[in-house]
Amino acid sequence: MITITMRMRRLVRMCVGAGIAMCGCHGLLAAADRPVVRIDSGKVRGEAMTNVAAFKGIPFAQAPVGALRWRPPQVPVAWHDIHDAVSYGPDCMQVPFPGDAAPLGVTPAEDCLYLNVWTPAQFKGRKLPVMVWIYGGGFVNGGSSPPVYDGSAFARDGVVLVSFNYRLGSFGFFAHPALSAEQSGGPLGNYGLMDQIAALKWVRRNVARFGGDPRNVTVFGESAGGMSVNTLLSSPLAVGLFQKAIIESGAGRPGLMSARKLRGTADSAEAKGLALAHGFGIDGNGAEALAKLRALPAQELLGNLNMATMGANPNYVGGPIEDGMLNIGSPTALYAAGKAQKVAVIVGANSMDIGFMQARTLDDLFAQFGANAAAARAAYAPDPTTPVGVAAFKAGGDLMMIEPAREVAGLLSVHQPAFEYRFSYVAESLRATTPGAPHATEIPYVFDTVAARYGKDLTAGDEAAAKAMHAYWVGFATTGVPQAPDYPAWPAYHPRSDQIMDFTAKGPVAGPDPWKVRMDLAQTLNDSHEAGH
Repeated sequence: MITITMRMRRLVRMCVGAGIAMCGCHGLLAAADRPVVRIDSGKVRGEAMTNVAAFKGIPFAQAPVGALRWRPPQVPVAWHDIHDAVSYGPDCMQVPFPGDAAPLGVTPAEDCLYLNVWTPAQFKGRKLPVMVWIYGGGFVNGGSSPPVYDGSAFARDGVVLVSFNYRLGSFGFFAHPALSAEQSGGPLGNYGLMDQIAALKWVRRNVARFGGDPRNVTVFGESAGGMSVNTLLSSPLAVGLFQKAIIESGAGRPGLMSARKLRGTADSAEAKGLALAHGFGIDGNGAEALAKLRALPAQELLGNLNMATMGANPNYVGGPIEDGMLNIGSPTALYAAGKAQKVAVIVGANSMDIGFMQARTLDDLFAQFGANAAAARAAYAPDPTTPVGVAAFKAGGDLMMIEPAREVAGLLSVHQPAFEYRFSYVAESLRATTPGAPHATEIPYVFDTVAARYGKDLTAGDEAAAKAMHAYWVGFATTGVPQAPDYPAWPAYHPRSDQIMDFTAKGPVAGPDPWKVRMDLAQTLNDSHEAGH
């Protein structure tokens, strides 16, 4: 009896010391209310729920404050006590956006480089697929704390889900000659993107401790998160950090992803940085000016910047910067040249996605299509009483998000497996007023968190749509092919066959794109815009 007890104690000590995945003790630890895992910076204690263990608010880098503001993320300082990982860390500095479909669950702060892990409570020693989520928000809003980003459904289905925060606005995207001198030889300006790479490196070092396979990582994101995935796919600094990628409403064409040049023009990122500093009464290119900038109170540096006001902030750089090292150019141009990581990719957009076309009349709108004006009218406003705003929104969404998804799929399909989707499902409670799926509405279906999104208005149809889309994402993360039992086969995308998966009110439907005429019109106009630049 004594021998058995000592062995059991020794086994528990080994499990806690080595990490649950490495010793196969995950089921034993997760059976307790507070499972403990050792990562490279110390022990973390999460919480166990039904079939899921969650660890929230784990530091993956040092706080980017004071002297670390506008520096690449630094490896966290090791801790000796057990870190309590049961609450989200602060989301990054921002002014919350009114009407956000994914409102924050915590108060933002400059000390924000935290991540979260959901893992199955018992995995029996298997190496599980890993998915890493990157939120959207125009690079000025967003965080990992919204309830619709909860990773429990992925964990219940055998996936280790990781989400993290990255710096936003002028905290995450800022250039200045003094910074360029201080950090010469390294990536510049894109501190938010550096955070993303640091989080992926953390996953590579630590995810096995949670049961995940560091060689089977899928990175996925929506809107600015999808744009980030495009950048990571084409960045030399992200090579080997993931094996699959999903781009949700992430554009890809230069129209939305033309990053500002670091220097050399009157409108460069460094020029914007100098103008921003001047607005605070700080001039000069040296270390003294930089010290003053780093000493600015975070709230003062933030100002009123968010998605509603960013257009009125002339000194904000606008998001990612083309620095020639991390962000090296337009994704579609790089894809056309074969300069993308050779990994399987899902890419798509929503049926009523975001886009902007300005016109006072239908004639003004369709004149923008040049020689294709009549064809555009037939496609977008066959009824002459169609409101100009309705037709402009459809055409704008095609130009900004939906056709670029097809362009990305087509370019990548030459070199690697690519799969295109369209999300057309509208929650049953919204169908009377919403003719298509707006931007970002696919997210709770991907995460299977529709109950958190729709509450008492949730229907069985909504739940079924979520189960389907979520199942395809899990299948892709597991095998590199978006297939799921009991659902239609999803064909790989090829420009000749032009087959997509459309998530509709009738369920997932695979086949030739029913919007081919619209996509061809949008492609012609996008191509002409790019040629004009």
